[in-house]
Amino acid sequence: MVSTMASGDVSPYIGETDIGMMYSVVDIAGRNRVLDTVLRNAGSAIAGMARSFFDSSFESERKGNSAAGAGTGTGTGGTVRIGISMFGVTTPAVTAAREHLESILPGCEVYVFHATGSGGRAMERLTSEGQLDAILDLTTTEIADEVVGGVLSAGPRRLISATERDIPRVVSVGACDMVNFGTFESVPEKFLNASRTFHKHNPTVTIMRTTAEECRDIASLLVKNIRGASWTKVLLPIGGVSMVDTPGQPFWNPEVDQALFSTLEDGLRGSGIDIIRDERDINHPEFAVIAAEMLRDLIKAKDRETTT
Repeated sequence: MVSTMASGDVSPYIGETDIGMMYSVVDIAGRNRVLDTVLRNAGSAIAGMARSFFDSSFESERKGNSAAGAGTGTGTGGTVRIGISMFGVTTPAVTAAREHLESILPGCEVYVFHATGSGGRAMERLTSEGQLDAILDLTTTEIADEVVGGVLSAGPRRLISATERDIPRVVSVGACDMVNFGTFESVPEKFLNASRTFHKHNPTVTIMRTTAEECRDIASLLVKNIRGASWTKVLLPIGGVSMVDTPGQPFWNPEVDQALFSTLEDGLRGSGIDIIRDERDINHPEFAVIAAEMLRDLIKAKDRETTT
């Protein structure tokens, strides 16, 4: 896309897609040497992308034909495509889960989405388009930003795509102990005057500890967005929901976390969705293994039901 707007914030144009934008330098109002150069470069880029797309499509078709009938039938060419949500404070959990999934589901493709708002929206879009077959939603922190008013919300429909398609999914509450802002100076005054707990993640990112009331609201939105799914399980890390929510860390507060856990359990009671409590924290390697194996079991169970 060639545009005079490409030198500023292009998020309204790109959204959660891989559109490439090129600044036109001068306005697109009559030809000149500068604009001709830009348009020539853009046309060459499009031609290169088209050629690459053709070559990759041909190769995929060839591989698909040779692998027909191999592996599970969930994804393209027998490949199970799994989306995982991740944040900096849940990276150890996601890394361990990804590696374990790749060992117990040979040939699976794992797509990791950074839960920064755009990452969650991208995962929702690919799920709704049928490009993901299963979800390990370890990091649902974007719900916290949506509820409380942080800067990394993915919108109120986060998690709904997998519910509507009813694909195998394991949900946890990674980083629901925090709300995200930019620099400390960017934090809204209403929070600064409310005796809140803050942590400077880095010079440009400030995180704020969620309260018990906010955690109940976060859990209520999670319940609303996953209730009705048949192939979903919820796994709760009682030992802490993020790297900074463990004993000795700044956000460690078991009583507040309990408000999150109990509201989820109450809201999903009678829904048919299993909720499992695990005493470890979310980044414990064994927690990640359990989450991965739960998802593997859901994938295989749904495949069996589909083929019988």
